[in-house]
Amino acid sequence: MNHLLLGLAANSALPSELVDRLIGIADAELASALAGRADLSRAQAVALASRCGVTSQQLVYEGKLSATDVDPVTQPDAALALLDAGGGLEEWALLLVADPDHRRREKLTGCRGLPADVVERLASDPDVRVVAELALWATPEVAAGLASHPHAEVRRAVAGNEATPPAVLAALLTGEGVPPAARCLVCDREETPFVHDSQCQRVGCEMLPGASCDGSHESTLHDTWQAVLRNPATPTDAVVPFAHHPSVLLRWALADRPDLPPEVCALLAVDATPGIRADLAGNPAIDDDVIRVLAGDRGHDVQRKLAHNPRVPLDVLIRLVGVAKIGATLLPRIAAASPLEVEQLAESPNAAVRMLLARRRDLPPGFRDALAADPDAKVVKAVASHPGLSEAQLRAMVERHGAQVVAAVAANPGATGPLLEDLTRREPSVRKVFREVARHRNATAPALLACLVDDRVRPVAAGHSALPPQAVAELLADADGEVVEAAAANPALPVAVMAELVP
Repeated sequence: MNHLLLGLAANSALPSELVDRLIGIADAELASALAGRADLSRAQAVALASRCGVTSQQLVYEGKLSATDVDPVTQPDAALALLDAGGGLEEWALLLVADPDHRRREKLTGCRGLPADVVERLASDPDVRVVAELALWATPEVAAGLASHPHAEVRRAVAGNEATPPAVLAALLTGEGVPPAARCLVCDREETPFVHDSQCQRVGCEMLPGASCDGSHESTLHDTWQAVLRNPATPTDAVVPFAHHPSVLLRWALADRPDLPPEVCALLAVDATPGIRADLAGNPAIDDDVIRVLAGDRGHDVQRKLAHNPRVPLDVLIRLVGVAKIGATLLPRIAAASPLEVEQLAESPNAAVRMLLARRRDLPPGFRDALAADPDAKVVKAVASHPGLSEAQLRAMVERHGAQVVAAVAANPGATGPLLEDLTRREPSVRKVFREVARHRNATAPALLACLVDDRVRPVAAGHSALPPQAVAELLADADGEVVEAAAANPALPVAVMAELVP
């Protein structure tokens, strides 16, 4: 890996003539970096695709190649990418549907606006992987037809397609009106009955652990049911009976469905599996009765997910603060709090509750300022990156709480250059301060130079455009390749130096 050239390829200030020179020597890695340039011309994109064909797909998705630039015979992958992006020609699909590489036919199945005869050929492809991929993306009509495909793997794919008609999804659960599958991936490869050893040592074996078939394709059927139960298009009435199913995975598939009836929610709330109860706890479909049952559930992750549920009553959430590991995040219920609730939260005697509110970034100035002056460092740390705070307020935070809040203050988008410089000079230093300063838009040259002393932050600081050009150039000789690449990509690097570096 040539970090120097990769960095230059990404440098927005690199002159066009130097881009041309890099194209002329590009390998796959360098070509990929060049393909991401916003200023790449059409001529340069065509030259790059010719130089390194594997980059053509990226160039298509970047919008830098069109149908006139691509030959589907010599550049089939680029043609596929254009079809996928909606910019290919219809006749290309007729060509690619006969491609000997099944991976290209698989990708073709997901392309938009395929001619009906191409879809028909894909639906009867001899490779089940192609048909199964088609089933994942098919229209309702095609998916309905594939639900009766003789291969169970195709049916499993139909089960996961949200365009599959609801009645068809229900039939995949009951088997009514659907003939039994004739084959599955297990009995395609093994003599039945067969159960795949979860500790299988066979080289190159791709079969999933526990995959089994006794003639009924049971493991694939189980996976099909699971996919149907997770599919939001499946009718509620069809999934309800599975709340009593002995399979943990099938019951689990129900837990986060937003259409669960109250009686099913109540049943899952006392399920023996903590993971089911945890997923249910995050489901906005649960009512207050179930919420209050789960609020006292000490099972793994149940209370944390309940705290993140947007429908959790505020009084329940406040009780959860002391027992659930919520993390440094703005909770949906706090984000949706009414003005009256905001006032109640701000006046809470519990610092942990005030800290939850402090993570909002749309607080009225009065509440924001009160939290900024809070006596508890955790509250101040949470509000410190609020964009409305003044420099005086930020400095006062640091003066009162020191190392506990300096990194959060450095992350404030309104922190001034002089303030950032002062934060980098504090003793004892706080490593997280350097990380925040190195990526701050207001960082000054002195602040960035101070950040270079931290090896973990050097790659970030090396790419900051406010770093002095001479310092950027010196970093090109750094022992760390990431630092070299960041410095080479820095638009502050003098053009004369760039020209010397490009072969």
